[in-house]
Amino acid sequence: MTETDADRTLRERVETWLSREMPIIQMHGGTSAVREADPDTGEVIIELGGGCKGCSVSDITTSNIEAELLTWSEVDDVTVRVPDARESLGGPDQAESIMGIDRTEGGRGDWGSSNPGKDHL
Repeated sequence: MTETDADRTLRERVETWLSREMPIIQMHGGTSAVREADPDTGEVIIELGGGCKGCSVSDITTSNIEAELLTWSEVDDVTVRVPDARESLGGPDQAESIMGIDRTEGGRGDWGSSNPGKDHL
């Protein structure tokens, strides 16, 4: 570790590593955020979003991030979260879409059900 690395927080070093070593995240329209990087407990929590939601290779990306960060002496536990694409819409209990239109209108988007719901006109 260089003196420059020692002066930076664990969070800053993880963020720098993500942007430098994991460009595939941004190349595929994804985002990454370090939610926690505690040098006292060794816990690092990263959240991937954007294009990572529902991406077929997000499991590989997640595994690569975890494997690398666990080699760092100050990191003992790594959690990489990739929200389910449905979570960004509020899940199956959300009555309206982001645009304020009933998701079940016309049989579209009822989370796998062909029943548009009792309020459907």
